[in-house]
Amino acid sequence: MKKELIIVGDKVLVSVCEGSDKTEFGLYLPQGIREKEKVAAGLIVKSGPGYPVWQANSLDSEDWKQSCGQETASYIPLQAKEGDYCIFLRDPAVEVRYEKKKYVVVPHSAILLLVRGDIDKAINLLEK
Repeated sequence: MKKELIIVGDKVLVSVCEGSDKTEFGLYLPQGIREKEKVAAGLIVKSGPGYPVWQANSLDSEDWKQSCGQETASYIPLQAKEGDYCIFLRDPAVEVRYEKKKYVVVPHSAILLLVRGDIDKAINLLEK
């Protein structure tokens, strides 16, 4: 049976780019220091469908009784797309492991910046 990872709602799955353990002065930092940073960066692996929007057909009728449990929603899409590089707030992110790899699930509202296109060039500019 093939597994499929489905990201729900306004969440994105991010592969975190681990920063260097070494400062620009050559000092090595312990693991806890990096984890206490308020922001992190990574590559978006998968994105949810967006913000769900339900529309009522009629407020006077009881159409909800017929469709109870079988509701369908339309979605407002997210700005974040697979393959984007993002900088996000670390606090609302949740660390998960999937197929022996470490990821974080980040709410779209915690993403501060997206870089699309030439990721390597963007990373170099952001690190300067």
